Formats: sequence, structure tokens, C-alpha cells
Amino acid sequence: MSSHTDPGALPSPATPAGRDGLRAILAEPQRAVIGLDFDGTLAPIVADPEQARAHPEAVAVLAALAPKVASVAVITGRPAEIAVRYGGFAGVPGLEHLTVLGHYGAERWDAVTGEVTAPEPHPGVAAVRAELPEFLDGTGAWIEEKGGRAVAVHTRRAPDPQAAFDALRAPLTDLAGRHGLIVEPGRLVLELRPPGMDKGVALLTHVRELSATSVLYGGDDLGDLPAFSAVDDLRSTGTPGLLVCSGSDEVTELRKRADLVVDGPGGVVGLLRALAERLT
Repeated sequence: MSSHTDPGALPSPATPAGRDGLRAILAEPQRAVIGLDFDGTLAPIVADPEQARAHPEAVAVLAALAPKVASVAVITGRPAEIAVRYGGFAGVPGLEHLTVLGHYGAERWDAVTGEVTAPEPHPGVAAVRAELPEFLDGTGAWIEEKGGRAVAVHTRRAPDPQAAFDALRAPLTDLAGRHGLIVEPGRLVLELRPPGMDKGVALLTHVRELSATSVLYGGDDLGDLPAFSAVDDLRSTGTPGLLVCSGSDEVTELRKRADLVVDGPGGVVGLLRALAERLT
């Protein structure tokens, strides 16, 4: 892995596979997919997820980069419409190649049409939502609604956030299992959602739809590990890829697997700006 703080230069990844991925993107950008998480990668982590907004320079940088590649795909556990609104992505010239894959790919928003397409929600989500309050009473945890397709329990504002997270993990895993859901842990958040929805599946599907010949994926949290694994799978079958970690002291596993570590959303924006400038 490598850390990079120079805001103006395009960094060299520390791993051979990462360097191969970057070279492939630079050589044929029009067939490259740039996949990015939202919270913690394009938007700083905040105590209240409803207050999350993209880094102030993110939209301009994405608008500069998107026309030069096959696709920029924001892959998030949030509803697609929420990510579009909090990101400020709608109606921006240059973002015609932007796609938001919400709910881990269950929802899709395309900048060209401005429309969201999605299947019917899993019935287990509503059942879990009805039972959750009794599990959270007195913990200081709170519920984030995710458009009926998932529900997240946050402990960041609890008196002891980590203790609340640890105490809730097993009972919420049992609750999810009873209703055919799984629990995805993250940075002081436990998300209850249907199985088979993950960022790896979403990324692989998108890459294959476009017949992309290279891929970059940037993320910051445990929910991004399936996308990292998807890039590893693509590499093993001949599609070069670059793994970028939006650095965080809360999650170290992505750091260990990344080809390149940057300093949070500001570092991600700096990397994408340098890439866009190199492709000019």
C-alpha cells in the first residue's frame, strides 16, 4: 500500500498490480470504470448521516473526469436518490457518464435520464424495522431509514459508541436472520439488508455491462471489501485494477489491501483531479 498527500501529482501505487491498473486506465481511459463509495470517500463522515454532503470540490472534479472514461459509478448503500441529492450530482454538465448504484446496486440512477430504476423491496426489511425499537431502547443508538430496502442502526451518537455497537451486533444479526436478511457492519453502524446485495456484485455487473478493460475502486469501510475482492477477481482474469483506500483510523483492513491510501475525501478528490488532468 502507499500513502499520498501531494495534491498536484498523480501518485504511483506501491503494488505491482496497482501500477498495472493505473497504467491501463491511462492507456485506454475511454474503457475504464471509476467506482467510488460515497460516505467516507466522496463525502466526509459526519455524526448525522442526513447531514453528509460531498466534498466541496467533488462534483467539479467528477465533471472533469467523467467525460474521459467509460463511466464514473458511485456505489453506495444509500438510496440512489439520496446519494444524488447529497452529492449534488443532478443536472451537472459533464456528468453524463455518471451512474449512481444505490442500495448496493439494487437501485440505479443515470445522469443522462435523471431517473431511478429499482425492483420491489424485500419484505423482511419492513418486518425488521417494526421490531427494531425494542432492541435499541436505552442504547443511544438510532435508526436510519433506507427507502424500504435496508435499515441501518447507528451508534456514533451513543454515550459509548463502540460498546453500543458491540452489544447490538449479535442480537441484530439474529433479528436479521429471522427475516431473511443479513447484517453488514461498518464504522459504528450495523446495516440490515437482503443478502446478495453488495458493492462487489454491483461493481462487477457494471464493469461487465460496459466491457471495461480497467477499473479503479475507492472506498473507506468494511462494506467496500466486496468491491475490493471484485477488483481482485477482475485482475485474476486479465482486467487490470487499482484499489484506493480513503484513509481512516477507524478501519484498517482496507488500508492493508489497498494499492494506494489517500487522506480521506480530500485525498480522493485530489487523486481524481490529478487523474483528470493527466487524461487531458
